[in-house]
Amino acid sequence: MIEFKDVGVRRDGRELFAGASFQLHPGHKVGLTGNNGTGKSTLFALLLTRMGTGDTEVTLDKGEISIPDSWHVAHMAQEVGATTQTAIDYVLSGDEQWYEINAALNDLSSVSDDQIGVLHQQFDEIDGYRTPTKAAQIMAGLGFNTSQHELPVEGFSGGWRMRLNLAKTLMSRADLMLLDEPTNHLDLDAILWLETWINAFTGLVIVISHDQTFLDNTVGHILHVEQQKITLYTGNYQQFIRTRHERMAQQQQAFEKQEATKAHLDDFIRRFRAKASKAKQAQSRIKQLERMAELSPMMADNPFSFRFYEPANMSSPLIELTDADIGYSDTPLLYNANVQVTPDTRIGLLGMNGAGKSTLIKALVGELGVLKGSYNVSDTLKLGYFNQHQMDILDPKATPIEMLRRLAGKTSDAMLRSFLGSFDFRGDRIDTISELFSGGERARLTLALIVWQRPNVLVLDEPTNHLDLQMRQALTIALQGFEGAVVLVSHDRELIANVCDELFLVHDGIIEEFDGDISDYGKWLAEKRKQENTPDKSNSKKKSKKESKKFVSRETNDSQANQQVGNNESQPALSKDAQRKLAAEQRKLTAPIRRDIENTEKALADIDKKLATLETKLADTELYEESRKADLMKLLNEQTALQQQHSDNEEKLLLAMTTLEEMEAIIG
Repeated sequence: MIEFKDVGVRRDGRELFAGASFQLHPGHKVGLTGNNGTGKSTLFALLLTRMGTGDTEVTLDKGEISIPDSWHVAHMAQEVGATTQTAIDYVLSGDEQWYEINAALNDLSSVSDDQIGVLHQQFDEIDGYRTPTKAAQIMAGLGFNTSQHELPVEGFSGGWRMRLNLAKTLMSRADLMLLDEPTNHLDLDAILWLETWINAFTGLVIVISHDQTFLDNTVGHILHVEQQKITLYTGNYQQFIRTRHERMAQQQQAFEKQEATKAHLDDFIRRFRAKASKAKQAQSRIKQLERMAELSPMMADNPFSFRFYEPANMSSPLIELTDADIGYSDTPLLYNANVQVTPDTRIGLLGMNGAGKSTLIKALVGELGVLKGSYNVSDTLKLGYFNQHQMDILDPKATPIEMLRRLAGKTSDAMLRSFLGSFDFRGDRIDTISELFSGGERARLTLALIVWQRPNVLVLDEPTNHLDLQMRQALTIALQGFEGAVVLVSHDRELIANVCDELFLVHDGIIEEFDGDISDYGKWLAEKRKQENTPDKSNSKKKSKKESKKFVSRETNDSQANQQVGNNESQPALSKDAQRKLAAEQRKLTAPIRRDIENTEKALADIDKKLATLETKLADTELYEESRKADLMKLLNEQTALQQQHSDNEEKLLLAMTTLEEMEAIIG
């Protein structure tokens, strides 16, 4: 049990907690909530300090904290260094006990004969032979395929490194697990898997998350930080909201705002009822919207309040893909895609990781040409496109008001400041250069710049990744009132359910309408995994044995090694000469694909160098002067082209590695 007794903490001269008292027990799943800056991360740092770990030491000003001495803690780090360690080995290192024993068994040079027996006994006690299989299962649940296991950590992007961090954390034999925004870089199917894993975990979990549905599905308690107080509530996030805001509704000033918010939601529900056509989706959607109306007290207490302007011009269709094959180079990933975006379109895109959702998005916005079929856009199209790339190209040396002024022309500073204030850019933040902003602030600024440009089609690729709950709610309400078209990819189920009128499923190279709702999609994913795993049951058993054999002790005595693995090998061992001939034949057969992989890796390295040079040039503040507009556009176009080349080559590399793996499995 963890117990806080009258705990008080100050940091940087500011009081974060005062008189905090609560108890948390093994098996509890606890959501840690509160506005940004209230001290959630400090609470994690405080627990880590008390358990003798963590990078930041936090001291108590008052009170005491008791934690069992025998407890072990696992904490999800927010950064991963560029290491050459393989992905599977990095994940396995999360189980420190197994990792140390396995390392000792694989290097017996400094181990005595007596110690070898002890190590094997310890290995058996912790069920060490199954640990590699567990690591592989966790990686599969988080979206990694087997061909990525042996790739170096430094070869993954930032988002995929965060997934590796999460996988490493889940491998720990911890009594207490601290998870800070674990869903930020996950797609929907990975989130659904993580929910199942957390519910099955027997220890104490404390999770910081801005994903309301994730909290509702995983936690049974809420620790809420507000006004220097930490309050423990029983129930999931939805129950916490109701309990907390029963008091708010009693305040007249808040009540008036609540009524206005509820009126907006009620009106939206009425309009949706009138045009809903699919019974299952309509029923689910209305239920979600009615729940939002119930939660209007919380939404009224929100520092963010913005709306999308009415589009100036619209015709129909705005975007149209007809019988389109979409992919990279000459390799289609999607076939015969038919998507029509009209002014009243509100599409939510569903699909497993790697199914092609982002590829479809790129085709819809014109970043990726079709290989077959047609792509047409209206002359009236004014696109608002949000993705990670848009955040990354914000001028790092410019302030929010400077960037907005470039778009706004002669608009008064007072109006610009008022507009940015609706996105919570106030005081000194409005005049702070963007390179000093957090991910959430950059996401808000990107949204603000899109809103100002008055688009008639919004294409949003994971818009909530860096947004807190309040900003997500403000975005939801703004999208509900938007009078143009919406195409949305998001792991935030609340956003999809409350904004999208129809769902499309991307899978197995096709895109088709999905007749169910979000909960049905979860069932579809489960069935899909079951179908994929069932035929390979026997192979997976063989594979598990191979993986286990790879990581257990490599004894110098062959008979001892065979005894450790089990005497279940019926095939006679090949002679050394036969082994050499087989290896030579394998190298000959796989040589072309290996050359392709090598050439693609060189191409990626060359593109990375060019992109780094471009980023240096784009950091020059003089480039953003009006007189240098042509130079800026040239560099931005060059950057976009290189980024597309990088994406194409990454796809090519992944395909080649998968092909190589399949060839080696067949001939090896």
